[in-house]
Amino acid sequence: MPEPLTDRSTQAKEDRVRRLYRRQLDGLSARALVYEHKEKEQVSINTAWRDWAEVKKLVDEDWQADRENMLARLQHMRTKLFHQALKKGQLQTASQVLDSIGRVIGESVETVNIQAPELKISIENKDD
Repeated sequence: MPEPLTDRSTQAKEDRVRRLYRRQLDGLSARALVYEHKEKEQVSINTAWRDWAEVKKLVDEDWQADRENMLARLQHMRTKLFHQALKKGQLQTASQVLDSIGRVIGESVETVNIQAPELKISIENKDD
């Protein structure tokens, strides 16, 4: 028994959206992707924009799902970068990474300045 027309058209749309989703990872602008999609898939510009709207929904879903893990992943990458910078003697980079890690955990310049010990030096006259 042949597939109903709606099932085939739905599957074709899902396939187009899936291909566009993969292409959007190339870093082109939305407009460039849509125009390229229109040509490659031989669809109207309106259909290409509707497909793009579906891709945007998928990207939003991906972001929401990954968001919880993103902070831990970023911190891991920063830590790895810090150790690599130290190993190569890139102290300025290591310092910047430490500043970045500090900002994430809530350390600010004001906090550091408040918590830093204060050293006072005074020189007295020798009257003896």
